[in-house]
Amino acid sequence: MNKPVLPLTYEQLDHWIESLQPALLAERFSMALGILRGGAPLALMVSHAVGAPVAFLRYDRQTRAVAWDSTLPVPPAGSKVLLCEDIAGRGFTLVDCIAFLQAHGLEVKTLTAAVDDLSRAQPDYAIDARGYFALFPWERQAYTERYRDDWARVEAGAAPATANDHEYAAYAIDLDGILLPDVPLARYDEDLAAALAERDALLPFEVLPGIDLQQVRTIITGRPEMDRARTEAWLARHGFAHMQLAMRTPGRHDDSPAGAAAHKASAALRAGVTHFVESDPVQALLIAQQAPLLRVIWWDALTRTGILVSARAWS
Repeated sequence: MNKPVLPLTYEQLDHWIESLQPALLAERFSMALGILRGGAPLALMVSHAVGAPVAFLRYDRQTRAVAWDSTLPVPPAGSKVLLCEDIAGRGFTLVDCIAFLQAHGLEVKTLTAAVDDLSRAQPDYAIDARGYFALFPWERQAYTERYRDDWARVEAGAAPATANDHEYAAYAIDLDGILLPDVPLARYDEDLAAALAERDALLPFEVLPGIDLQQVRTIITGRPEMDRARTEAWLARHGFAHMQLAMRTPGRHDDSPAGAAAHKASAALRAGVTHFVESDPVQALLIAQQAPLLRVIWWDALTRTGILVSARAWS
């Protein structure tokens, strides 16, 4: 994938649907139809925005078969419906579903969260993602190497389907404040050598964030690269040597909260993880802003609580 990623959050999609409300109301759709699964959230958003009932279609990529998947009946011939899908892609999903509905005598308009250069069909309503790889909140696992490998096998016909979404969960964690206590910054200013020695002697927290450490792929720390040897030694002493270690390159990111957060956000995306656990609340907000589809958890070691964080720039 050589295109830049365009991450679209639930909030952004909800705001986009809300902005379309006057135009959608004017259409007087009798029903919003979501193609399972990617079109389902959009159909529900449309339903709430304009009051139209919602129903679903199921599509089989292998056979190109379309099936009505709802307790509601197919609307009468002549009704106007809005067909919703996450992306108008290069495949046949959208065109086959349109043909299925038209065969029932329905007037069909289409809404997709994204349209790009490879789209086979041009939707009536869509976010222009040409030149980008649109990524949706229900596809955050696409960042993981395992998901991409599984999807490649599906595309090649070597596997019937990918695993369940939750099975692709992969974590990265901060180091100081997560595995061991933070040394106050003032100690480093007073006597750097003594502060580093104090840090090296610290023991791990007895209570760690409530996650399976076997799911932790990478430790991403704001410590500079020059500290790698002593950091790896500490990790080895306390049983964490199996985890990858991503450290900050000072020439690329400084040690300010913004610099550390930029390093951690980019490292988390490179590591292909779905979740990141951060010990500093300000950095957690900045990471969430820079990586909107990453699940960012601020872990407060003092109270032993985690808070899921999301953030957008406000002006």
